[in-house]
Amino acid sequence: MAMRSAVVAPAVGLSAFRHVVLPFGTSIINAQSWHLQKRCLHSSYSRTVASPHQLIMNCCFDPRVGCISTSDCFRNLISRAGCKDPGSRMAATIAGSGVEIIDDINRENSGSFVVTTPLYYVNAAPHMGSAYPTIAADALARFQRLQGRKVVFVTGTDEHGEKIAAAAAAQQRQPKDHCDIVAAEYQALWKEVHLGISYDRFVRTTEANHEKIVAEFYQRVYDKGDIYRAQYEGLYCINCEEYKDEKDLMEGNLCPIHRKPCLARKEDNYFFALTKYQKAIEELLTSNINFVQPSFRMNEVHGWVKDGLRDFSISRAAVEWGIPVPTDPEQTIYVWFDALLGYLSALLKTGMDATVDNAAASGWPASVHIIGKDILRFHAVYWPAMLMSAGLPLPASVFGHGFLTKDGLKMGKSLGNTLEPKDLVARFGADAVRYFFLKEIEFGKDGDFSEERFINIVNANLANTIGNLLNRTLGLLKKNCNAKVPRDSSSLPEDNPIRVLAAKNVETAKRKYAEIHFSEACDALLSIASAGNLYLDERTPWSQFKLGGAAAEAAALDLTAVLEVVRIVSVGLSPVVPNLCRRIYLQLGYSEDSFNVISWKDAEWGGLIAGQVMADADPVFRKIEEAGIEGSVIANKRDVQKGRGKKVLAAVGDN
Repeated sequence: MAMRSAVVAPAVGLSAFRHVVLPFGTSIINAQSWHLQKRCLHSSYSRTVASPHQLIMNCCFDPRVGCISTSDCFRNLISRAGCKDPGSRMAATIAGSGVEIIDDINRENSGSFVVTTPLYYVNAAPHMGSAYPTIAADALARFQRLQGRKVVFVTGTDEHGEKIAAAAAAQQRQPKDHCDIVAAEYQALWKEVHLGISYDRFVRTTEANHEKIVAEFYQRVYDKGDIYRAQYEGLYCINCEEYKDEKDLMEGNLCPIHRKPCLARKEDNYFFALTKYQKAIEELLTSNINFVQPSFRMNEVHGWVKDGLRDFSISRAAVEWGIPVPTDPEQTIYVWFDALLGYLSALLKTGMDATVDNAAASGWPASVHIIGKDILRFHAVYWPAMLMSAGLPLPASVFGHGFLTKDGLKMGKSLGNTLEPKDLVARFGADAVRYFFLKEIEFGKDGDFSEERFINIVNANLANTIGNLLNRTLGLLKKNCNAKVPRDSSSLPEDNPIRVLAAKNVETAKRKYAEIHFSEACDALLSIASAGNLYLDERTPWSQFKLGGAAAEAAALDLTAVLEVVRIVSVGLSPVVPNLCRRIYLQLGYSEDSFNVISWKDAEWGGLIAGQVMADADPVFRKIEEAGIEGSVIANKRDVQKGRGKKVLAAVGDN
């Protein structure tokens, strides 16, 4: 951290500051008065500076997963700089073809992974539409922890603005009291007793430290000359907290997301000069093709930028419930210029002064922002420009997921068509809820909820394919091997088809998790369990034990192989269904402490050791109709079979 003040450029004019992204995600930022020129040294990707200048480099190179190009030139550039882990930040001097490392910036953050959810509005209690991205971020955080990364998982609540004040008034509460109540509901839902969300930081935008950081950030941007005062007139959606273009609205000036009319407003506000960053944002998007994911979301962002950026309002004169504008306490800071800073203030460590630099030094930049597609513009365009203006590094990526829909509409509190996650968890369990929404809905695209499909999927995958495989194998082991593992699993030949398949699919799952393709990761791991069932059926160890001799010895090895399959699946699926996988691990004879320290390396073949004692078979996931679920669920299933299910199922969760 000692080099930070020596290399970060001061707040100067835009002509003296540029944001350039080298190929494959390595960002060079905050360089003062330097000139970049392309000069081929080893390949067409080589870029150097004409003369030595200090700069900061954000590195995305990870030799363990091969996440960048195999370009010799680029690898040479990174290796000379000494960058070993994604997320590390370095002060360096580049001259000619050489890169000389000066010092690590934030050594303690080297190899860290920061994932964030949206900061959720507290106008009402959380629903499945907000639980969905939080479950996804949790799965990603758990996967990255398995990789040995230092993970900081940030979530929290956005508590300022007109919509929040109106919601509080409707409940006859003071705004702060209302925020306290709803924020507590979010925290309770996220905890282990409900959805098992393993967040590290829960930030509230009404916290004093956050407000200090917002005020300082505003002042930085103001001093840069990127904030000015002007009048604005347009159509405003209170629920989006955004002015809308008339061409983007439905008939009757309805917001296409909330289906409520936008109101004509004329205000005297402060504006952020987004237009000054038109070229910089264009360079960001064209140089870093992975900045916005999935790729079809990047296409949307390109379209917005191509149409031309426009300055946007960052204050409100008529809204009292907010952070006062430092230069004009008669106005409050607009919700987006406030809430986006929550990603930064959340990182501030206990006991540190609440400053922008201290927060940034505690783990910024974020590795990925997981957000809904309806707030993509704010995160992929506004937020990078704001950070550039303040002289801060950009997040590595923004992932815009799709909507959960019901009756073809986005699920949301404003529309009153939500599913209640507490009810779903109470009826089906957290594992079932987490599994269905990550396995059956391709993350990034819209997905519609159906209770019939929900029940069928979790029963088939978790109860039958995985749970029954473990149950039947443990039963055979107890009957024929005194519940002890008869052989080391490593003794199965390396070319055995099930061992080959397991190794291949584990690598696929690893890659898909890293790419935030949860559904495909689940598919790869479920295929291993399916292969285990097929292997057991084909090898018929129950009949081979009766033959004794070599046949019985082969049957014993077959049981070991199948139990090893289940063990590997339990490691691989633990980011998605951690409680289920914990139960599996305990039945395989491991302790709770052993499960708590697993890593992705434990998904490699060879974990089971001869003599390990297995627990008695007990279903790790009971089929839903056997789990004491209310009769309405069974009735719904019968109605579906009779052709009456569509209307019945559409009503579930609306009450």
